[in-house]
Amino acid sequence: MSIRRAATTIGAVSLGLVALTACDKPTPLATVTVGTRSVTAEAVDKCYAHGKLLPQTIFEACLTAAPKHHLTVGLGDQVRIGVDPKLAKKGWLLANGTQLVTQELLKNQTYWTLDSGTLFTVQDQQTGQSTQVKEVTLNIVESGDLTGRKTYGIWKIKLVRGK
Repeated sequence: MSIRRAATTIGAVSLGLVALTACDKPTPLATVTVGTRSVTAEAVDKCYAHGKLLPQTIFEACLTAAPKHHLTVGLGDQVRIGVDPKLAKKGWLLANGTQLVTQELLKNQTYWTLDSGTLFTVQDQQTGQSTQVKEVTLNIVESGDLTGRKTYGIWKIKLVRGK
């Protein structure tokens, strides 16, 4: 009876290893935390090139792709963004949709904090007036520069303004 059990165990382990080798390589993770709530995301489908540059057309499509994850954020809450050290090595930046939130490349930094009020306040480029929006898409972009020409991956999380 124990030989049969051992053979079954070895077979199950072998099948598990075969299944794991067939899986895609995981992408580095990005986590957004507000208070005690967190959302962890992998890069958007087809928006991570495993260390290679994303073509410009794919980068632009990734910026407009719909996020899979969301988090409710109150005005005045601190939004904390943490990234995998592998992602931080090349550098990363934050964008509210297509508008940069960070004015510098965050190289070798795995953590960034900002006030939610800055994310939910959008300024009209023609009139200069500020308005509050109900939701924003936070794009975490692995990039070698601020231009978007050296982009390696995009992680997206929708932030919904709560009360």
